Amino acid sequence: MNKQDKAAGGNGADSEGYLVRRVILFSGLLLMVLAAGGWYLSSWFFARSVLIGGLLVNVSFWLLKTDIQQLMQRVGNVEARQESAFTFEKTRFFLKFYARLVVLGLLLFVTASQMTIDVIGLTLGLAAIMFSVVIIGLSTGNCWMPSKV
Repeated sequence: MNKQDKAAGGNGADSEGYLVRRVILFSGLLLMVLAAGGWYLSSWFFARSVLIGGLLVNVSFWLLKTDIQQLMQRVGNVEARQESAFTFEKTRFFLKFYARLVVLGLLLFVTASQMTIDVIGLTLGLAAIMFSVVIIGLSTGNCWMPSKV
């Protein structure tokens, strides 16, 4: 058992859930720091754009997490002989995934058409989850590369 499993208090599945919770929490904190810094350094207009982008992407990431958990639970309940049920669940997951992307795109379009948005602030907010995944991933200390190349 590695350090992350011990910190999560259990097995590998707990550790993965723990890491996802850390990413979501860190992304929220990073979003607040970016918005406050944008407000201080630039304007409320910039900070609002950061918040809009960050909230949209964080909600989308959280929904993706719940969909993946549902998929794993449903696939775990399906017996190995039922290949059609597995294929149905997988197809259902991908349809929900792409529908979420379409809805996210439409929300961005409607938001940009109804109010003025700072594109750099919006992009910075949208990238908050990516920064969080990279930072939390690097902080775990796991090395996926072979030690001898």
